[in-house]
Amino acid sequence: MTAEVTLHDPFTGEWVVFRDAEMVLAATALSEVLPVIEQLEAMLQRGFYAAGFVSYEAAPAFDPALSAPHISDFPLCWFGIYSRPQPLDLSQLQRRSYRVGSWQASIDAQRYREDIDRIKCYIAAGDSYQVNYTYRMFAPFAGDALSFFLDLNRNQPTEFAAFADIGDIAVCSVSPELFFRLDGALLTSRPMKGTASRGRYPAEDRARAEWLRNSQKNRAENTMIVDMIRNDFGRIAATGSVTVPSAYDIERYPTAWQMTSTVTARSSASPAQILAALFPCASITGAPKARTMAIIGELETTPRKLYTGAIGFFDPQRRAQFNVAIRTVLIDRRSSRAEYGVGGGIVWDSATDEEFAETRTKAKVLTAKGVAFDLLETLLWAPPEGYFLRDEHLQRMKESAEYFGYPFPDAALAAALNAIAAQFPGESRRVRLCLDRTGKVSCQSAAFRSPPPDSRVRLALAATPVDSANPLLYHKTTKRDIYEIARQSAPEADDVILYNERGELTETTIYNLVLKIGGRLLTPPLESGLLPGTFRAWLLGQRIIAEQTLTIADLERCEAVYVINALRKWQRAIVAWGMGHGAWRNPCP
Repeated sequence: MTAEVTLHDPFTGEWVVFRDAEMVLAATALSEVLPVIEQLEAMLQRGFYAAGFVSYEAAPAFDPALSAPHISDFPLCWFGIYSRPQPLDLSQLQRRSYRVGSWQASIDAQRYREDIDRIKCYIAAGDSYQVNYTYRMFAPFAGDALSFFLDLNRNQPTEFAAFADIGDIAVCSVSPELFFRLDGALLTSRPMKGTASRGRYPAEDRARAEWLRNSQKNRAENTMIVDMIRNDFGRIAATGSVTVPSAYDIERYPTAWQMTSTVTARSSASPAQILAALFPCASITGAPKARTMAIIGELETTPRKLYTGAIGFFDPQRRAQFNVAIRTVLIDRRSSRAEYGVGGGIVWDSATDEEFAETRTKAKVLTAKGVAFDLLETLLWAPPEGYFLRDEHLQRMKESAEYFGYPFPDAALAAALNAIAAQFPGESRRVRLCLDRTGKVSCQSAAFRSPPPDSRVRLALAATPVDSANPLLYHKTTKRDIYEIARQSAPEADDVILYNERGELTETTIYNLVLKIGGRLLTPPLESGLLPGTFRAWLLGQRIIAEQTLTIADLERCEAVYVINALRKWQRAIVAWGMGHGAWRNPCP
């Protein structure tokens, strides 16, 4: 029987894999759960490691006051017993093919609204203060589950990610939430409550993070859960040792901002005592826990199984770490189906449509494309001044690095630019500066000749719109599929004018766009979906150009069209509506 668990060991800072199990301990009935944990404790005393998971529906085994639906086709808890873990380099694992079909929700928006209304009735009656309401999403799955996990983890890397292969079932978890960590006597939990979607570009992204930080609703929900965790810790903690060293922290993930707080305590409790006091994590039930879990059981139409349970390990040195199994996909090889749970905490003033949208944000990890790309800047070097807008280029790259979570080695980037410039023969150069996701810097150059003053850039309108919600439009990267496809739609033109789903003009594939209308020089605003060009920013700062939403119709009425970038500066353009028109339109100066 396959019994492998892969996870990140916080005590060594390495990925490890537990394989070649000495034995497997599993429970399929509530009466078997505590005996499994007792056997696990005995094996820890003998110097073995235990790695595995506990499902949400195991909760009544630890506390009879808690209720959960009965499940028969999934383990209530499962642990492999191992002699020791082995270090693992995820980048060296062989990737194999897999296929995931379309994800379908177990409930529709109408059922979601009805259930939220019922929850608010329970809250009004005093049965609960907060209910963590969830539903499931399902999709056909075929192929290699480990490769699917590796892609999930690349798309949303977290320190609490884990993969478990137990034969018929594979578990792919990229949870960002710590259930508990045990290090000797120190017990730590980092409950997560509060979510906001990421912005598309740095300013919007920072605004959303600040909104979450200052959201009274999210802070109140976070406080409620922290108080529950403190109370749970108090059941097994040394007197006076429960503290909250950090509250309302805002953490960045590829698809969302999350609010977390940290609770710590000193404890000598055993694994069984820890699970009895803490499981399931308060952040995924609500308050009060027992009554709220009964409400959850009444409303939710499908069992949670491992979703909102916990995945992790115990070692014989009294160290352990378990996540809260959110952002977790279960793959059932028997039915060739993948399952993913999603939900959120509902309180009296929750806005139903906003809560439903938040569940969709949490599901973005399933479809986010984590294709590797480098951050890119193209700079002009010309004697005697040297680099044009050098600081502005580096600042833009720095903001993109922060957005995507790339290291930003200031000194290495500056050194690369200086080193390559020292080799220039005294003529203008086009310099390409790249930064990969590991922080590696590369720099190349080529000879550059400015276009003749009387030249005109021939533009055509792109065949299809761009999606202004796509973050890659707002960052300069080596992933240029959008631009290459657009460029192919008009091969006879020098470049194409892009526009968004609302018909608003944005940019071209290598230039920002400026239209002269009523004597004013206007450029599309960032919100329309475009790269914040460094020369564009300089011109805005000098008040030479101004932002204004522009439409395709504005191309008909404008007095002139210009394209701008930091390499070629200003250039006049002529526009053709389509290659079939056979003529170029040259707006008057």
